[in-house]
Amino acid sequence: MPDKSITLSPGYKKYGAFILGLSTAIALRAIIILEHIQPGWVRPAWYFAVLGNFLFFYYRYQIAEKRKRAIREHKLIEKVEKLDSLTENDREVLIYLLNSVTKSPEHLNYLIIFVFSLVAIAIDLAFVFFS
Repeated sequence: MPDKSITLSPGYKKYGAFILGLSTAIALRAIIILEHIQPGWVRPAWYFAVLGNFLFFYYRYQIAEKRKRAIREHKLIEKVEKLDSLTENDREVLIYLLNSVTKSPEHLNYLIIFVFSLVAIAIDLAFVFFS
């Protein structure tokens, strides 16, 4: 019988968290631009970023804990170290872990945050030096 605790999050939850994390990262970096063009929006953008990050990182925490629990409860490290053969349930756990890591869009999040950070810094420096 498959272990239901090791199922992947549904797509709407994965991509919802991805969009939330990305939009809060953009909001946080937009603060520096908003300070120059619309100071009244700085505080709402900051609250959105902080509250959104709270939710996003809580979701990421849950995923990390689920992965750790699966490894711990199935004693996978010990079994791999001893080169014991894996049970069907162990294989399902390993497939879950590998799928979870390979199907997550989080690497794109980091790349996009990097690009928007550079853009925000460039725009801010342009406002400082050319205003």
